[in-house]
Amino acid sequence: MNSDRWQQVKEVLDAALKRSPEERVRFLDEACQNDDELRGEVETFLSSFGDAGSFLEKPAVGEVAEVIVNQEDKLTGGQSLGRYKILKQIGKGGMGEVYLSEDTRLRRQVALKVLPENIASDKERLLRFEREAYSASALNHPNILTIFEFGTENEVHFIATEYVEGETLREAINAGEMSLTDAVNIAEQTAFALSAAHAASIIHRDIKPENIMIRRDGIVKILDFGLAKLLQEKTENIDTEAATRAQVKTQVGMILGTVAYMSPEQARGKETDARTDIWSLGVLLYEMLSGKQPFSGETASDTIASTLTSEPVPLDEHNAPAELQRIVKKTLQKSAGERYQTAKDLLVDLRQLKKRLEIDAEIERTESPNEGKANTQLINATTTDKTPHAVSSAEYITSEIKQHKRGFAIGLIILLLATIGVGSWFYVNRDSSNYPNAAPIESIAVMPFVNASGNSDMEYLSDGMTESLITSLSQLPKLNVKARSSVFHYKGKEIKPNKVGQELSVQAILTGRVVQRGEQLTLSLELVDTKTENVLWSEQYNRKQTDLVSLQNEIVRDVSNKLRTKLSGSDEQRLTKNYTENTEAYQLYLKGRYQLNKRTEEDFKRGIEFFKQAIEQDPNYALAYAGLAEAYNQMGLWTTLPPSESFPKAKAAAERALQLDDTLAEAHTALAFTKFQYEWDFTGAERESQRAISLNPSYAAARELHGYQMYLANPHRFDEAIRELKTAQEIDPLSLSVGFNVILP
Repeated sequence: MNSDRWQQVKEVLDAALKRSPEERVRFLDEACQNDDELRGEVETFLSSFGDAGSFLEKPAVGEVAEVIVNQEDKLTGGQSLGRYKILKQIGKGGMGEVYLSEDTRLRRQVALKVLPENIASDKERLLRFEREAYSASALNHPNILTIFEFGTENEVHFIATEYVEGETLREAINAGEMSLTDAVNIAEQTAFALSAAHAASIIHRDIKPENIMIRRDGIVKILDFGLAKLLQEKTENIDTEAATRAQVKTQVGMILGTVAYMSPEQARGKETDARTDIWSLGVLLYEMLSGKQPFSGETASDTIASTLTSEPVPLDEHNAPAELQRIVKKTLQKSAGERYQTAKDLLVDLRQLKKRLEIDAEIERTESPNEGKANTQLINATTTDKTPHAVSSAEYITSEIKQHKRGFAIGLIILLLATIGVGSWFYVNRDSSNYPNAAPIESIAVMPFVNASGNSDMEYLSDGMTESLITSLSQLPKLNVKARSSVFHYKGKEIKPNKVGQELSVQAILTGRVVQRGEQLTLSLELVDTKTENVLWSEQYNRKQTDLVSLQNEIVRDVSNKLRTKLSGSDEQRLTKNYTENTEAYQLYLKGRYQLNKRTEEDFKRGIEFFKQAIEQDPNYALAYAGLAEAYNQMGLWTTLPPSESFPKAKAAAERALQLDDTLAEAHTALAFTKFQYEWDFTGAERESQRAISLNPSYAAARELHGYQMYLANPHRFDEAIRELKTAQEIDPLSLSVGFNVILP
């Protein structure tokens, strides 16, 4: 959704929120009139917010529900609640009031979280409160608030927890700019706690500065698992009463959490998992480093819009190391599939960064300001004292150690730094240069790049770059690259590397995220091992849009290196071949492919126009002629354009492409299709399809056509045809067309 569209949606949304639910229907009829898309977008926000009026006018603490304000204290100092003596109230929240109390039996201070009467009378809220106690009490971790007891006294429901003396992270941030070391330390401890919670199948869903306490000794504590959600029931804990017990479930569309720290999926009211906590921790880390939230706005709806559509300002000006910026950026990927997949992975990166910062600090501490002066005095004393004196071997060794103590210490630190640095470098990069003996990756799926520009008009670019990369990589020897039609089955879906690996039978997947702002283009890539789900390599490219052609070649070269594929000179030349130097022609070609892949008559026509415009920009653009040939072939097969008109045009375009470049598998395949489908020249068709396969053995379209030709032209070649079709199916396992042809004979 672009900014103009969002402003239109916001105006209608804000006006709708000022009206009662009964008035909104009539208002939307008048405000949206015949714009069904506008109405749909507004109604989506309204349904996501639930009671949107109160949600947008009040801070979202806890559930999207009543926030407890201006309520008289239930308990006062000196009162008792069972064995707990109330000392004073120390806070209020959406799910209860908190009192500093004394446990008179164990003689220790505790925090009592008490459920107010207006919530205790609500059975569902009471169940949620109980769930907080039971889920959080199962977490025994130094960075998670300890739960002592859940109880009821005189119809007052409460949770007794450890009392933490210190300050909230909000107070620490408001106090002024936080040091880099402190920010990383707090993030590391928080990630440690979340890793333990997630391992216990519990997510927090409301990670924010107010829920992070920093003790006076620097220990971090996560508070309030009031929004915690059991990720899955433990199958071994069979409950015989489960059939009769009321279940508390979060309805789809209900937003839980605090707006500025919500993940995109949480803000949309969709299902959440552990990765929503990772997003929230990324927001915290960004705020600790910069003093500002990465996503904000004048109203809650503006903040949500920023979360869904905007990219945060880079942290360059805050002296954040490049590695830390990479970590923050990865936590704030709008697609959950592109973030850290587990808090443990994030924890590993934070701990390695913390070690590097500690070593840097240690080196600085060894540089004493008086050290230079002391060394000068030592030299002077040595040169002026000419009186010889005898020393024992022990005295000599002791003297040498004293004189070289500083050098030895620095040398040891440098050695340690080198060891950790090299280890970290190996861990982060993990490519062929790190593991020269590692087996190369032999199968890969390039997943549909995500268009993160917030502009649907740029969808052609993300799709086109994906398809171009597939085409280029498929020419690598001994590399099984899955075809476009199979990988685009996952477009718009959450990418789970392990599942994709199993469904497509690949060792690795490559994911990408494209952001286009004006003339600036940013592409973020990640190569992921589908078995371990470890990130093998990641990179971000920032280029001007005019550099799009060279960028595509650079990406192909980098990815092939990370796949640990050894290339000959001819392989690399073929891999990075430029079909045009004209950026505008290349973009028009990508637009043509984008329309062609929609497979409707109108889109075929649009695609043909784009291919023709690309050819006008570069008359020697062979790939554009090949695209034009494919489009005319499809028109002749599936649309109202007469075959007598479409197929000759397809043949002419294919032949022109081959005049310009005889190594184009796409053009040979298009010509084979025309000869087979229209001219019934089976011999010529087979010759062209065989040529296409020899040029690109991973081109599924050529193999499918070749197998189909063999069977129809000569039924005695049945076995050969089946082998060819099954090879096509291995390359394109999710293609309905290939699957149909495999079973057709």
